[in-house]
Amino acid sequence: MDVKGCWKSVWGFLKEDSWNSLLVTLILAFVIIKFVFFPALSFVTGTSLPLVIVESCSMYHHEAGLEKTFESSVYEDYGISLGDSSGWDFQNGFSKGDVIFVVGARNVKVGDVIIFEGGAQHPLIHRVVDANEPYATKGDNYKTNGKQLSVEKEISEKQLVGKALFKVPFVGWVKLIFFEMGRPQSQRGLCR
Repeated sequence: MDVKGCWKSVWGFLKEDSWNSLLVTLILAFVIIKFVFFPALSFVTGTSLPLVIVESCSMYHHEAGLEKTFESSVYEDYGISLGDSSGWDFQNGFSKGDVIFVVGARNVKVGDVIIFEGGAQHPLIHRVVDANEPYATKGDNYKTNGKQLSVEKEISEKQLVGKALFKVPFVGWVKLIFFEMGRPQSQRGLCR
């Protein structure tokens, strides 16, 4: 049998309406996504985590936006005023369940949103308040993150995972919904 004939047989099997075909299709999709798509995306973006799902409310903006965020004394401590934020990306922050597209963290500046290893189970995603190494960050949510966490004050270059480029709202809930029951009651559901 030639290659073309073999390919037609395989394609015909994958198009069948059977449990065996479905199982093989799912396995094939998993293998392609895990071993081809994500490694290629990592190579192109220059980061080991090219896509991340926001799992907490630390970057959530309430109806007041950045104005309330700047009531925290942390910004004043770093010499940053609300007027300095006019050109920052993600003026409206993130919601839990947003998918963030990430690129390598090059030329980090104040106001950028970076992803970094902070000793927790999952990387943190917060806004840069000091762009001199070691970096410092602060979550935007004024209700849950009024103070700066200790892990946000001394971020080395080797802890950087990447820099947020853009977000796709709420798509991450497809995955998060399966883990919500394992979280403490106060951390479940949408950000408030």
